[in-house]
Amino acid sequence: MSAIKLFEPCTIGSVTLKNRIVVAPMCQYSAHEGFANDWHLVHLGRMALGGAGMVMVEATAVVPEGRISHGDLGLWSDEQVDGLARVARFIKEQGSVAAIQLAHAGRKASMQRPWKGHGPLTDSDLAQGDLPWEVMGPSPIPVAEGWLMPREMSLDDMDRIRQAWCAAAVRSLSAGFDVIEVHAAHGYLLHSFLSPVSNQRTDDYGGDLTGRSRFPLEVIKAVRAVWPADKPFFVRVSSVDGVQGGLQIEDVIEFARELKKLGVDVVDCSSGGLSESATATSTPRGLGFQVPYSERIRHEADVMTMAVGLILYPEQAESVLENGQADFIAIGRELMFNPNWPVHAQLALSREQAYDDWPTQAGWWLERRARTLSKLKASSQVPHVGT
Repeated sequence: MSAIKLFEPCTIGSVTLKNRIVVAPMCQYSAHEGFANDWHLVHLGRMALGGAGMVMVEATAVVPEGRISHGDLGLWSDEQVDGLARVARFIKEQGSVAAIQLAHAGRKASMQRPWKGHGPLTDSDLAQGDLPWEVMGPSPIPVAEGWLMPREMSLDDMDRIRQAWCAAAVRSLSAGFDVIEVHAAHGYLLHSFLSPVSNQRTDDYGGDLTGRSRFPLEVIKAVRAVWPADKPFFVRVSSVDGVQGGLQIEDVIEFARELKKLGVDVVDCSSGGLSESATATSTPRGLGFQVPYSERIRHEADVMTMAVGLILYPEQAESVLENGQADFIAIGRELMFNPNWPVHAQLALSREQAYDDWPTQAGWWLERRARTLSKLKASSQVPHVGT
């Protein structure tokens, strides 16, 4: 498989991914008081069984008030380590790298689960026990009309949250994760500091890009200091805001250069999400619509990148890597549709009926099934044989 870039191993420090496919962090909004449960184990475990090189746990809040919704995972307490350790252990037993995204939702915290409306909490949510909490951000500017008004963060608030991020990183290591990603995208806390739309402070943490970047870079520097130097460190960014007056790709390229100086290994290139639901943006959506951001950041900031967003087909993913547009491919909802996407991609790109990379419990049977179907096809008993 060495000729196929999607299945080339990649080593960062002491950690080796068996291929370049990463399960993107996908919020499930199914935790209770921040604790992982059987849903998270099965949801992430089936994707590890599907052959991804790395499986990343969804946005996990570093403090209770940093949750997007009441259903978010958390790592603000030592008691939450065991549930996530169970998930990390299973992922690693399948030959995948276990990763976790650490987050604070900022002014977009305390909102509905998406299937409830993906907006501010309503009377119906309150009646079901989803009560709001105080939210905060760089400036007292709500996400949109009807959303909670955030309290402007003080320097003490910033210090507390910075320490909380570090504590969650230490707990992530205790839980057995080998990669962490700091979430600085989609309108959540660190992104809201970066964007001139949501950050209108007049102190050292506002103003020009240098000032607006100060708190996110302080958090990332502090987390990098407590995370082992030989373990990979990712940061997710919104490459553009996609709203008038918002971040442009040139701003994020400059931010990415600073990330590299701090020891960030990979920049995860998403977009949008500042003023509405998670990834809402005016950027036209099409296959691989965020790949050009990954390409520019990779080349102009000289840092490894991960491409994400409507990458649906193995040939498409392979082309992104071959063209030097990214170093890793993150797959999200396509893996919800088909958790076996990685091993199916291997079959499609190699054109070989080999099942060595499937879990033994399945591969042993599927190899024999393929031989049987081949014989049936040869005898014209099966006109169109699938694999």
